[in-house]
Amino acid sequence: QEWKNPFATWDPRDFCNISQVILPLDMYWSPPVFILERVDGQNSDMNYMVLMHNGIFNSTRPFQVTLTCSLIILKFPFDTQTCNLSVASFLYPAVTDLVMKTRRAASESMKDSQSFFLTDGEWKFTNLSIIEYTEMLDDQGFSVITYMISMERRPTLYILNLILPTCALYLLDMAVLFGPSSLEEKINFQIAIILGSSMLAVILNNSLPTSSNKPPVIGTH
Repeated sequence: QEWKNPFATWDPRDFCNISQVILPLDMYWSPPVFILERVDGQNSDMNYMVLMHNGIFNSTRPFQVTLTCSLIILKFPFDTQTCNLSVASFLYPAVTDLVMKTRRAASESMKDSQSFFLTDGEWKFTNLSIIEYTEMLDDQGFSVITYMISMERRPTLYILNLILPTCALYLLDMAVLFGPSSLEEKINFQIAIILGSSMLAVILNNSLPTSSNKPPVIGTH
């Protein structure tokens, strides 16, 4: 966060060339902001801010939060999800008191965000876009900034553990069905294939994300 207070300025030449000071966060007013999609999180212990001689306040506080996000898993495991992170302040109207602006462009924020992905997990960070708008509430407009985060699922694990074994079982089923084996051998092999398919179905059921919308195509076939 960065904001300016014209009443908190001084000339560094009058104070031993001190151009900035570090103060507790509760010593001066700071803009209260909220994350709209937040359901749980841990606040930062860095309750300090930097005051420049020209009256500019700068406060950088890391947060670890859990957000709500509506997933569309129809193309699982080849799906791409977009989750929103909206920062707003509903205490001060945007027209007269508080207008929030981003300090960096979306491309710069995306580059910095990618540096925090230290390991190759299930998701791949693909895109970040920023939308600034005014939310109307009780005939008053409030400033809101929404970060739209796009992530692509890495399907390699699901291909190796689910899709390829399932295709192999179906190919074996077709080979035995049209092969020169006897009827008894075909029945025994079909039972083995059914057991293998049942095990893969259990693994698939545990791997599929739960959703109240349309089930994924891989789950219905």
